[in-house]
Amino acid sequence: AVGPVDLLCRDASGQTVAVEIKRRGEIDGVEQLTRYIDCLHADTSLGKIRGIFVAQSIKPQARVFAESRKIDWREVDYDELRGKKSDDLKLF
Repeated sequence: AVGPVDLLCRDASGQTVAVEIKRRGEIDGVEQLTRYIDCLHADTSLGKIRGIFVAQSIKPQARVFAESRKIDWREVDYDELRGKKSDDLKLF
């Protein structure tokens, strides 16, 4: 069984975008997003579907696997998104 994708959006050009969000980006997360996209293709009203795999850190193997599946990936800092400031000192 395949559950719902984390986010189903449209980009600025109107293309459907399926987004899978994980704390740690591993190959199984990319496989999960691939299954979601395959299921979403059954709905022809969605048109072409682009996938984005998002995590705090993504393992190199998962990056390569995502790229081989034509899935974009992004690493994000969840604390930064929530507006939390790091206690670490930064030069820049």
